[in-house]
Amino acid sequence: MGVGKLRLRWRIALTLLPVAAGLLALGMGRVPISPGGVFAALTGGDVDNLTRMTVFNLRLPRILLAALAGAGLSAAGCAFQSLFANPLATPDTLGVASGASFGAALGLLLGLPLLGVQAMAMVMGAAAVALTWLGGTGKGRGMSSIVLSGIMMGSLFNALVSLVKFLADEESQLPAITYWLMGGLNNAAFETLLLGAPPILMGILILYLLRWRLNLLPLSEDEARASGVNITALRITTVICATAITAACVAMCGQVGWVGLLVPHMCRMKFGSNHLSLLPASVSVGAAFLIAVDTVARSASAQEIPLSILTAVIGAPFFIFLMRRKAGWNG
Repeated sequence: MGVGKLRLRWRIALTLLPVAAGLLALGMGRVPISPGGVFAALTGGDVDNLTRMTVFNLRLPRILLAALAGAGLSAAGCAFQSLFANPLATPDTLGVASGASFGAALGLLLGLPLLGVQAMAMVMGAAAVALTWLGGTGKGRGMSSIVLSGIMMGSLFNALVSLVKFLADEESQLPAITYWLMGGLNNAAFETLLLGAPPILMGILILYLLRWRLNLLPLSEDEARASGVNITALRITTVICATAITAACVAMCGQVGWVGLLVPHMCRMKFGSNHLSLLPASVSVGAAFLIAVDTVARSASAQEIPLSILTAVIGAPFFIFLMRRKAGWNG
């Protein structure tokens, strides 16, 4: 099979992967639904109200949120790994997840409605990155200074989260804050998607359109200038997009670790480091990965398992396996 056909085959497979994962997830859960029942519910066919409500009101919003969050976190991680020329960079490198977590915890402490909690999380996530950028940029400073500033801001906002938990009521507020911080899609609804989906989709779209330029991010100022690209504007755009994506994801489903680190590594082993292929692959695999993890989270036991626990249990051993491989795999 020729190279062109092979690339076309993978392009089709990656496009269909999250769709297939979503359709399978619609029928899986503590109340199994047959493929025929799922199809009838989606197409308005003859199906009982319980099945229709389960598909549309419970599972479909969760699957859409899982796909958005998985795709967004993977794209943000991919972009940050290129920006900082560091394969261990994550979507929280600049402290956005810590800031968004503080915003959400503060919103829960103040008794805000769910949309208010989401808005507070997004605002604080953006504020954390703004403070990181102000603290890490300046004359003679490089990207390493920004990373160091991000670590410090992450520690600061984690301390503020601890302060909020200390002040919270032990019976009503503290459990809600603690459970939310562990990550989960149990609050998924079409109304909440209206607030968080646009930043994620817009950020992914902009990164996708700039994907060939992402290869230039690790270059020095002189090398980038020779290529005719405004590297400063490219870096700022990348930070804004990845920040908006991560803040929106954390605002809707809490902290979900490992996705932005693990998925780009998996895709890099197969598709290489060229972002023309790497970024779209990361988006597709990330969406399917989080759909699968969330399906396990809501189906494996009577009580839903927080996403951050599952992603760590799955991600850490698999990441060690990837790191111990001497060479990538191609096929």
